Amino acid sequence: MSPPSLIDVHPNLAGTAPVALSYELFPPRSAAAAETLWTTIRELEATEPDYVSVTYGASGSNRDTAVDLINRLLTETTLRPLAHLTCVGNTPTELAEIIGELLDHGVRGILALRGDLPQDGQPATGSLRYAQDLIELIRRVELRRSALLCAGKIAVGVAAYPTRHPESPSEGHDVEVLLAKQRSGADFAITQVFFHASEYAGLVSRARRAGVTIPIIPGVMPLTSLRRLKRLGELAGVEPSRELIERLGAAETEGERRSIGVAATVDLANAALDAGAPGIHLYTFNEHAHALDVLDKLNLPRPSKALHRIKSAVRQEFAH
Repeated sequence: MSPPSLIDVHPNLAGTAPVALSYELFPPRSAAAAETLWTTIRELEATEPDYVSVTYGASGSNRDTAVDLINRLLTETTLRPLAHLTCVGNTPTELAEIIGELLDHGVRGILALRGDLPQDGQPATGSLRYAQDLIELIRRVELRRSALLCAGKIAVGVAAYPTRHPESPSEGHDVEVLLAKQRSGADFAITQVFFHASEYAGLVSRARRAGVTIPIIPGVMPLTSLRRLKRLGELAGVEPSRELIERLGAAETEGERRSIGVAATVDLANAALDAGAPGIHLYTFNEHAHALDVLDKLNLPRPSKALHRIKSAVRQEFAH
């Protein structure tokens, strides 16, 4: 007698495509922050994300701390780190050494970014200027190390912009840049913060019409902090929902504010999924509570180690 399939045992799995789940973390700036971060890491680890991205400060100001965090993630957790890497301010030789160091430590995912320009607006002499150049450099390093990477090539991610990049002349230009990144070897894109579902849907529509085929994963922040919401709105050049700002401002307790923000975040993420998003990337700000609140209410279809245990148990039962 053949054992039943997982769909027979769990019919709710039929026809449900799993979606990717990931988080963003940043290196701690103090011992106290490190303790808090590792509490967050253990809480997030329990949700079995596909990867966690690890960022660092402008011009790689705390890159050593970021590499230390990546090493600990690789050796002390089950998490797979996606290392942020910016190119402005570094020469190709310097960047090749950094890429090699990441690969030596076991990193197999890199988020290739241009990075913030210096205050005078001019990149350092000899440094790479664009994320596209960095992608091509990563692929050249990969090619030189192909024998070492035969069991796992490098996944290269890039940034995408649901609204016009502050330095871009148009949204159309942003899509052309994304297409150029794809041609240079990008595997996927993660969006910057957005506050309206139509912004993500519009980006995907423009990108697909232009020939972009790589996955475009929405980057979503918990909309629970009024201060953070306003600040990121200014940085991204996007106006958050006025209604949400008013509701958060009128909340009388932290619990009420948290409930309002989580509900708004879930609505935004669900709308992105309805628009075809292949996953959700949560900007955690190194805090797990609100991110987990969002995750609990999203009810994402996720592949889980539990399914492997179920499958094994079913096979063992019908083997006897």
